[in-house]
This record gives sequence, C-alpha cells and structure tokens, in this order.
Amino acid sequence: MSRELRVISNVPKPRQPKPDWLKIRLGDPTNQNHVLKLIEGLNLHTVCQEARCPNIFECWSDRTATFMLGGDICTRHCGFCAVGKGAPGSLDPQEPRHVAEAVQHLNLAHTVITSVNRDDLPDGGAAHWAETVREVRALNPSCRIEVLIPDFNGDEAALNTVLDAQPDVLNHNTETIARLYRRVRPDADYQQSLTLLRRAADRRDREARGMLTKSGIMVGLGEEFDEVVELMKDLRASSCDIMTIGQYLQPHARRLPVERYVTPEEFERWREVGMELGFKHVESSPLTRSSYHARQQAESPAENAALLEA
Repeated sequence: MSRELRVISNVPKPRQPKPDWLKIRLGDPTNQNHVLKLIEGLNLHTVCQEARCPNIFECWSDRTATFMLGGDICTRHCGFCAVGKGAPGSLDPQEPRHVAEAVQHLNLAHTVITSVNRDDLPDGGAAHWAETVREVRALNPSCRIEVLIPDFNGDEAALNTVLDAQPDVLNHNTETIARLYRRVRPDADYQQSLTLLRRAADRRDREARGMLTKSGIMVGLGEEFDEVVELMKDLRASSCDIMTIGQYLQPHARRLPVERYVTPEEFERWREVGMELGFKHVESSPLTRSSYHARQQAESPAENAALLEA
C-alpha cells in the first residue's frame, strides 16, 4: 500500500510582492493625528492599530475608527491575527464611557465596536459589551451601532446579553472556509460561528427588530473559489444579511503566509454570486475589511432603509 509522505519545513515562505491593486492611499495626516490623540487620551484601543489594517490611513483621514474592547491581549491564537496573545489584564470599567465619548467627539453616524477574545472571563466579556452599547447609545442616540463580536464559546446566554443592548448590526466573522479552520482559527469552530449568526437572526425575527446580521472572511489563504461560494450558502442558510470578503495580508513573519493574491475580477464574481444568493449587501474587494466603508453605508439613507425593510 502506498503512503503519501509530507515534508514539513520550518523555513518561512518568502513573501510575494503585492500587486498594483493593493496600493494604499495615505490620506490626510491632520485627521489621522486627531484620531490618534483622541484614542490615546481616552486610553482606548482600536483594531485599526492592533490588527495592522491596511485601510487605517483612509479611515482615520475620514475620522473613523473601529474601537476594540477588553484590552490589546487576546486569549486565542489565530494564525492570521496581529493582535498580541497571552493573559489579558482586568477590564477597564471606564472603557464603555470612553468609547461613547470618542464616538461623540468624532461625530459618527455609524460606529463599529469589536473586542479581543476574553475566554478568561465567565461570560467572555458579554456584560462589558452590553454596557458599552448602552453607553454609546445614551450619549449618541442618532448613531447606528455595529458590534463585531467573538463567539463567546457558543454561550447563548452571553450572546443574548449583547442582543439585549439592541445593536443595529450584529457582526461575527467566520474568517475562512470550513476546511481551513484548524490552521487559521485553531481555537474556534465553523459550525459554532454559523449557529451564533442563526441565533441572532432568529431572535431578531421573533422580536420583529430591524437588526442586520453580518459576517466576513479573508481570502488568499488556500481556499478555492467554489469553497467560498459554499460558505456563502451556509451564511445565507443562517439568515446572514451582509457579507464582507477581503484579501488576507500577512501582518508579520510569524503569521500565516499569503498563498495567493486574489484579483479584483474574482472579488467581483463573489459579489455577484452573493447578491444572487440573496444577501442584502456584499462588500467584496482586495482591501475590504469588516468595518470598511461602514460609515459611507450609514450616510446613504435610501440604501439603509431598503436594507432594514427588505
């Protein structure tokens, strides 16, 4: 009987040169500095900085930032993420109020809030999440609130704690296709993420609320085109409304290498497939990230009314 042999090498894979379509606009340094000083003054963290987002210059020039709760140390060990790993410190009880103040100072119409994974906490940080949403709402009643939450280890009570605070958009990223989970998200579970989205949508439907559900993935990690389509079908079966698809970029040498750079034409094909499957919106491009262009979408009243009423 023949047996396949696999050679494992510790030699890092050389980085591929970035194609022209991944060139990044630097933007206005005045607004960038304003956002940075505000964040530092309130002792906040942003996923823009911690995840080394390629859109940081564009978004900060537009006075937009994605706030990250729970500190800057994550309890999980995802193969793609630049956020620090280890044992986090205590939650800052002033953080919910400080996020609300930052949203007010930036005069945001749509704010995105995310967090590190806090598996060290009994509720995964859900109560802290809910308090932040309430504080932001109290100080900024006209601002739409999008939460990009972890999976809370499948704890439905923790999810309900966040939903009780009534965010406008409930986002949870699946990040990659099912086949690559062990390598990309070793501490997570594909079906658990789909279940979270399904539970959020079920509760929305029972309560006749206008909340949207959303999920996003990275490509360029070794997935095939049709595998992404299958993931899209799984998301639609979980009543997911919005999907984002963007190019994975290796943040540093100790993270997973880029297997390939996906062309803009392929991103456009996924967008078309997604709309045919019934998503209300698909943001699909090389530089797309979970919160990319969230503010611009919020500033289009006709589009958002259509999303909520569809």
